[in-house]
Amino acid sequence: MSRWTQSLIKLASYEVETLQKRLSDVVDRRMATQLRLTRLLAEADAEMANAAQDDDAAMSLSAYLDGLRVRKAAIQSEIETILIEETGARDALAEAFEAQKKYEQVAESARVLQVKEAGRRETAALDELGLRKAR
Repeated sequence: MSRWTQSLIKLASYEVETLQKRLSDVVDRRMATQLRLTRLLAEADAEMANAAQDDDAAMSLSAYLDGLRVRKAAIQSEIETILIEETGARDALAEAFEAQKKYEQVAESARVLQVKEAGRRETAALDELGLRKAR
């Protein structure tokens, strides 16, 4: 394999690794944000249970629920944005994998051609040697 094909394959591999790390980071952020949403909803359940037991807490429940809706909407919006970013990262990774495979296929084709050419030359040399002996 020539040096330029090795370099191309190394660059493509590096790009794939970089994009895999990026995708992993995006997925981690999405999961952390979804966990924040789950905690928020659990806190809301606890607050409503507390309001059912305590008249003072029940009086402020309406304001708490209004704030909860705002925070929940913000987190859900953040999750949607991260999902879009995740889709883009997955697409970029798929394209990088395709490019890497193409480079590897080109390198393999070049290697096969070199082997065939070496075989052809060897056969031609043997044929010429046989012709010389036959004379």
